[in-house]
Amino acid sequence: MMSHTGENPFKCGLCDKAFSRMGNLKRHVVTHSGEKPFKCDLCDKAFSQKGDLKYHMMTHTGEKPFKCDLCDAAFSGKSHLKYHIMTHTGEKPFKCDLCDKAFSLMSTLKGHVVTHSGEKPFKCELCDKAFSLKNSLKGHVVTHFGEKPFKCEICDAAFSLKSTLKNHIMTHTGEKPFQCDLCDAAFQRKTYLKYHMMTHTGEEPFQCDLCDAAFSRKDSLKYHMMTHTGEKPFKCDLCDAAFSQKSNLKPHMMTHTGEKRFKCDLCDAAFSRKNHLKYHVGTHSGN
Repeated sequence: MMSHTGENPFKCGLCDKAFSRMGNLKRHVVTHSGEKPFKCDLCDKAFSQKGDLKYHMMTHTGEKPFKCDLCDAAFSGKSHLKYHIMTHTGEKPFKCDLCDKAFSLMSTLKGHVVTHSGEKPFKCELCDKAFSLKNSLKGHVVTHFGEKPFKCEICDAAFSLKSTLKNHIMTHTGEKPFQCDLCDAAFQRKTYLKYHMMTHTGEEPFQCDLCDAAFSRKDSLKYHMMTHTGEKPFKCDLCDAAFSQKSNLKPHMMTHTGEKRFKCDLCDAAFSRKNHLKYHVGTHSGN
């Protein structure tokens, strides 16, 4: 009857949780001991509770009995369906104590909190990169093997990450959901907006250790460092030219193809580089 009244007389001595039944308390206490008596016969995983093993077995069988009434999604666990429903309702009960963000999943909140500490416990075994989220590491590892399972239905492009495909689709639709509050600029990615905002504030947090140069973007600093080291990783396939920045290689290739896409509005002149057009336009104004 206590499960109906909401009374929870069976309290855990190791944490603040309480339960309406002694059996539930006993199962809970096992989670503190680290004991995992319920072992999977098909892999090496083990669980502290029988119910968790039952749901895990569905990952082997592919069974997903819990179906969403609002879309085609289906899940092996009832709790997974519950959290999925929140993506439809917009409910985000798990709030961050360090900022204003809120999430529909506790696991997403836990991953987010790590971004405040700067901790990056998930390290790549193939390079020096490390990540605050396990999913970020998983997506990164795919880039080493060249696997690109996420394909664009509009063109032939393919990507190793689903999020990259999502951003790519916006190049077809022209969608730019991230708007600047200080001007009319809009961007396809939140990070682009973040860098753009620095043009308003004048903030340049990325400092060069070898000179006084500073930049609003980390990649700009990276390319700048090549001017000190002399590194030129972007090489022309048609001649011996090489460049420290990819953006310089692209206009160089036009010198081979003869393409001149930057056209003057005041005369018939055309140029392979935008800055050459800019200087040319000055000859019309007398500057």
